[in-house]
Amino acid sequence: MTSGLPRVTLVLGGARSGKSAFAEGIVERASASRLYVATGQAWDEEMRARISAHQGRRGEGWETVEAPLELTEALVSGARADRAVLVDCLSLWVTNLMLGEHDIEAAFKGLAEALPDLKGPVVFVSNEVGLGIVPDNAMARAFRDHAGRLHQQIASLADEVHFVAAGLPLKMKG
Repeated sequence: MTSGLPRVTLVLGGARSGKSAFAEGIVERASASRLYVATGQAWDEEMRARISAHQGRRGEGWETVEAPLELTEALVSGARADRAVLVDCLSLWVTNLMLGEHDIEAAFKGLAEALPDLKGPVVFVSNEVGLGIVPDNAMARAFRDHAGRLHQQIASLADEVHFVAAGLPLKMKG
């Protein structure tokens, strides 16, 4: 059974801000049954090391589903009233959609439309990338813009939104 976890929670922060650990703690305190939906792909050694570090920090008690592209489908099939779901992370999902030349707006719309009907609570983690300088190339600017639009969309649907910097969470909504 999940305890006190809102239907939708969004946790934003910069790289190495502590956002994933914060989100994991939310889920661990709320539910003995936990599903981790991983969007990252181990394209190189550095990413393999990041994934391994996340796995080691979570420890046991988590079921993991890899969904680099099929995030909405993983949520629809994996969400249950007795289990909390953690999605880490939305910004990697955006990257995967862009690199695969998928219809990003359709993917975002599908996710937003699925959220109200999920059978259990979900916590999304994502990198806030809109606080820095304007990127110098078109792809990086497109990524920043897609991520910003997705964050706004999920935040508008979320019951709670947190921003994490230097390991310190700031509750922005809820």
